[in-house]
Amino acid sequence: MSTRQKPIPPAGGEERRSPTSHDVARLAGVSQSAVSRSFTDGASVSAETRRKVIEAAQTLGYRPNLVARSLITRRSRIIGVAVAYLENQFYPRMLEALSIAFGQAGYRVLLFSASQNENSDPVLEEVLRYRVDAVVLLSAMHSSRFDEECQQAGIPVVLLNRTTRSSSASSVAGDNVEGARTIAAFLAAGGHERYAFMAGLENASTTQEREAGFNSFLAKAGLPSPRRAVGHYDFDAAAEATRQLLGGTERPDALFCANDHMALAAINVARGELGLDVGREISIIGFDDAGPAPWPLFSLTTYVQPIDAMVDEVVAITLEKLAKPAGPPLRKIVPGALAVRRSARLPSSGLIERDGHLTWRPPHESG
Repeated sequence: MSTRQKPIPPAGGEERRSPTSHDVARLAGVSQSAVSRSFTDGASVSAETRRKVIEAAQTLGYRPNLVARSLITRRSRIIGVAVAYLENQFYPRMLEALSIAFGQAGYRVLLFSASQNENSDPVLEEVLRYRVDAVVLLSAMHSSRFDEECQQAGIPVVLLNRTTRSSSASSVAGDNVEGARTIAAFLAAGGHERYAFMAGLENASTTQEREAGFNSFLAKAGLPSPRRAVGHYDFDAAAEATRQLLGGTERPDALFCANDHMALAAINVARGELGLDVGREISIIGFDDAGPAPWPLFSLTTYVQPIDAMVDEVVAITLEKLAKPAGPPLRKIVPGALAVRRSARLPSSGLIERDGHLTWRPPHESG
């Protein structure tokens, strides 16, 4: 019987039954296990058998039931990603890169929406119900309860763009401390005198580490402590914080915002409301290199977090934890580089052009 034969349609009034792997096996003239192997990457099956099975499946309109297969293998091939901060364009880019990278590894991403100002516990029940193989917390806070529940369920947890002291969760983050030190050194080399720092969420490791790196360099260099405002990683809150920082007589001439989303709000206020020449009267620097940062309208100087390198580390750690769940948590810090654009005053030395882009390193490191 040819595998190109059209299936007999159901009689009028009968409910159409979905084809099964047994139907494919009968039509292709092979065993049911051969059908299963033909749809399993890396399984041992001859090219001729695979051809017969694929043709029969196409004729019948059959597709493997991944949910049913997961009940047998105890693997759903699904990675849960909890994300909270999609207003910041850094995270949609990161989410897209995660989806592509996990897809290349044979997994699919299932998105869980979390709240930026709350921990991940509200999405815990959803994560456990969907039988995901692992969880990546992207811009979402996590709690000890989340760690404990996932550990008991055998679900690895990996934090992305956050660090953690958890005894079970792994993490991948940019080099927040060194990046902030580099920003402080760059501003100092530009001859700035009055510094300001805009924090994000007070309990976020990104805010804490970036502020610590910035302040430690200024203190070591004998420069004045920065004025401080809190923008909560929110555009409107950052705009109001900028008005507070720049509204007085002793206006800062250098402002480091803990991420680009807030830095773009600061540029809007400084240039659009206060009429300041950003890059001359005041330098504004961000962190991430997100979305509109390189657009000519903003031309934001910022510390670039290498999304592809960070995602590669997340995928590698996730696969390793799935293969060796009993091992200790894995922690990776991924270095970045300063992208120098027009929103900040240029130092007289240390500037380096690479691939048409300008970066900066302290002169003693530039060689």
